[in-house]
Amino acid sequence: MLDTIGEKINSLVDDLMDDYSQGKTIDEIKISEYPNRETVIDIVEKLKKIVYPGYYRNKNYKGYTVRNNISILLEDIIYNLIEQISIVLKYSPKYEKADREVISQASERITFEFLDKIPKIREYIETDIQAAFDGDPSAYNKDEIICTYPGLFAILTNRIAHELYLLEVPLIPRIMTEYAHSLTGIDIHPGTTIGKYFFIDHGTGIVIGETTVIGNNVKIYQGVTLGALSTRGGQKLKNKKRHPTILDNVTIYSGASILGGETVVGKDVVVGGNAFITTSIPEGAKVSVKSQELTYNYDSAHPVERKELELDETWYYVI
Repeated sequence: MLDTIGEKINSLVDDLMDDYSQGKTIDEIKISEYPNRETVIDIVEKLKKIVYPGYYRNKNYKGYTVRNNISILLEDIIYNLIEQISIVLKYSPKYEKADREVISQASERITFEFLDKIPKIREYIETDIQAAFDGDPSAYNKDEIICTYPGLFAILTNRIAHELYLLEVPLIPRIMTEYAHSLTGIDIHPGTTIGKYFFIDHGTGIVIGETTVIGNNVKIYQGVTLGALSTRGGQKLKNKKRHPTILDNVTIYSGASILGGETVVGKDVVVGGNAFITTSIPEGAKVSVKSQELTYNYDSAHPVERKELELDETWYYVI
């Protein structure tokens, strides 16, 4: 039996080695030339400790050693981020033909430009926590929001990744946001621009595309899509505005889809659940799906009169 299994393994290896020689994209074996996903995730987790110095700390953390702890975290982040950026810069047209010295200098510069943005990230995330607390009556305190809300983690990861995206770092921002996506079910592209006081309630199933712009005081519920009308153009659509703009003080309820780069949702708009929107919405409008009906059917064992309830049309902008 062992010989038979061994022979089968050798045969499978031979078949795979032959398949690897076919020139497919997935055949490339460059162990040291791809970013390390685990390292990038570790950078996100260490940045989280810097953003929330009192919440995510080492077991031996003491109040009087905050400076030392931040120094240690920063040193580790700097070393690893420079290394990972130097690996991915080859994907940037600016550096695809650059020598090692140029890439090394660029990686160091980008790393420190990014780290200079941490106070800005902290400023914005503070407003996001406040928005969650103000907008969710089930939140007993802000500690609960910081420690447990998946939406806040997805937003923080996006804010980190977005700064690297603006610095034109390839791959790494997407690894970061896909890490948050895998944990939360919330898919926010690192290219998304998000204002202050952003609140994601529940969050599962949210998709927000690359060129989406979101203003201040926006609240989004689970299952919302801020997407493109069509991606049939493929790479021809790169760098074009494909996703909507959501202005200040907008609330978007669960299951709504808002699509298209020319679609602008005006200030103070409320978008009802399951709405499908592909055109701009004027300021102050309330949007609902027209003529929904609820039907109650009762089995024969309980002979109750069948009833139909038509929902009241209380909002004036109807699709």
